[in-house]
Amino acid sequence: MQDKVIIITGASSGIGKATAKLLAQKGAKIVAGARRKENLEELVTSIQATGGTATFQVTDVTQRGDVENLVQHAVDMYGKVDVIINNAGVMPLSTMDKLKVDEWEKMISVNINGVLYGIAAALPVMQKQGYGHIINTSSTAGHVVEPTAAVYAGTKFAVRAISEGLRKESGGKIKVTVISPGVTETELGQDITDETSAAGLKEIRKTALPAEVIADAIAYAIDQPSYVDVSEVLVRELGRI
Repeated sequence: MQDKVIIITGASSGIGKATAKLLAQKGAKIVAGARRKENLEELVTSIQATGGTATFQVTDVTQRGDVENLVQHAVDMYGKVDVIINNAGVMPLSTMDKLKVDEWEKMISVNINGVLYGIAAALPVMQKQGYGHIINTSSTAGHVVEPTAAVYAGTKFAVRAISEGLRKESGGKIKVTVISPGVTETELGQDITDETSAAGLKEIRKTALPAEVIADAIAYAIDQPSYVDVSEVLVRELGRI
């Protein structure tokens, strides 16, 4: 982990924030991306206050240019990109008959296009280096589809499919890992506009995992020797079906 340059999207809260702090503690150089500048400033300040190395770039992952700028910022600052963690995501749950098409499109834009833009920006850098590690955040919803989560699950199944295709194409030079968290203590779902779905998520969150647990899983995947590619880590609450 020491001196690895690690880009994290969705770094302003939840899993992204917890991961940035943990990896910085382990000696990585963090390049944090998210939309909320004040949150990023707070994160970078807290990392630097404990002796870590971090910088940030305000990034909307639905804008390809923003993601390209984030990766270029990492290269400009540190000369390389060892890892990119495509973590940004949204989850406005609702049953499909509510016809919240705008929310469906938002999930596709953030959860799928955001990952693709991260890959498109980082892959050429990693290919030129001859090494790299792309980590994409999926979900247990990328394995099992539940009511209210049809479109969200669809985006997370897509992340797994894209990641597997990329892994097979990588020629053994670039690692590809999928992290599939179960219900976790994050801001994910705060944009739910359907009252029934919001109430259901609130109930499920009573047994949610701390974001730090997922950060540990990400660190595990990065910490492996150069000849080990951890394809997927699925982390869920004990007893969750």
